[in-house]
Amino acid sequence: MTERSVAPRTNTAVPAALSPERLRILLVEDDEGDAFLVRELLDEAGAPFELVVARSLREARGMTRGIHCVLLDLGLPDAEGIDGLRRFLTFAGSAAVCVLTGRSDEHLGVAAVAEGAQDYLVKGQVDGVLLTRALRYAVERKRSDENARRLREVELRQSESARLERGLLPQPLMDTTKVAVHTFYRSGRAMGLLGGDFFDVIQVGEDKLHLIVGDVCGHSVDEAALGVELRVAWRALVLAGVADDEVLKALEQVLMTERRAREVFATVAAVVLDLSNNRATVRLAGHPPPVQLVGGKVAPVTARTGIVLGVRPRPTPASEVTFAGEDWSLLLYTDGLIEGHSGVGNERLDIEGLCALLDEPAARDVPLAALPAWLVGRAEQANGGPLADDVAMLLISRGGGR
Repeated sequence: MTERSVAPRTNTAVPAALSPERLRILLVEDDEGDAFLVRELLDEAGAPFELVVARSLREARGMTRGIHCVLLDLGLPDAEGIDGLRRFLTFAGSAAVCVLTGRSDEHLGVAAVAEGAQDYLVKGQVDGVLLTRALRYAVERKRSDENARRLREVELRQSESARLERGLLPQPLMDTTKVAVHTFYRSGRAMGLLGGDFFDVIQVGEDKLHLIVGDVCGHSVDEAALGVELRVAWRALVLAGVADDEVLKALEQVLMTERRAREVFATVAAVVLDLSNNRATVRLAGHPPPVQLVGGKVAPVTARTGIVLGVRPRPTPASEVTFAGEDWSLLLYTDGLIEGHSGVGNERLDIEGLCALLDEPAARDVPLAALPAWLVGRAEQANGGPLADDVAMLLISRGGGR
């Protein structure tokens, strides 16, 4: 008996990941014969599809949910020509649209693509394979257009963010050499866009510095824009010589006028430094207190706290702080720095944890200019990942700084 060689069997099954996507197609066609022909052509091509038919534009309006592609006739009982396409595109959603036109209406197909359709097909000039291919290409073309639109939106948001950054993160307006100011900002938003945290420093006269760190509740571009408005308004009020006790009151009026909703509020820490007398006046509107570094010790400033701006207008109490010696630092920050986890269970870092970080031996070896970034790094380490909220910091130092 002779031996026969048998070729090994090969698996001809198409991997699931490469299988054609099952298309859900909406045919908007009032002619039963043409609708039957479209179904026959799709069956002929053996493509996986689900076809639903609407006989009018009104009927189609409620059938676009979950549809990948629409075959739209330009001659319907309630819609004719390009006007019908325009009306359909207003509720087509994410579905691709292919115009189905008669031979004599071919010029309308070209115009339809210009209006927003992905393609046009001439009745009687396509077989099942060409029809299926055209529908799939239209779906991918629509997805590509949507991706391009989303990319453009991201680029626009990033451009807005860059403009807002210039408003939120200004250069300190000061020329004194008696103190040094170090600033820091870290966004907590996706894609690095800014939130509502802001800060500013202004020198008035030879020995008086005004400082502010604020936080508008929320994390959208709206809050960032409001933060810019508040910072600019604060700078204008200070430069105009408005009395210190009246600045936050006027700032609250700006907030309540410009906010997009009544529930939007802001917290603020405002400090007026009197360098000639080595002391400061601190006003806290619902904001965590500054932290003082002096004589090798770290502690939060003892200051009364008023309510947040934008809830119930009332004066923000002032607290006087006298610095011991000529070597000290004052750290103003937003609560994004202290709201992360401390590394112990579910406890938050909070003010005590922040002071503990600043009191670590390693912190004393960090140059003052790099201290804010170091703090964020240690806070993220304790949190087990990036901090969820924006973080803004002002570090003002005199002499050795601690």
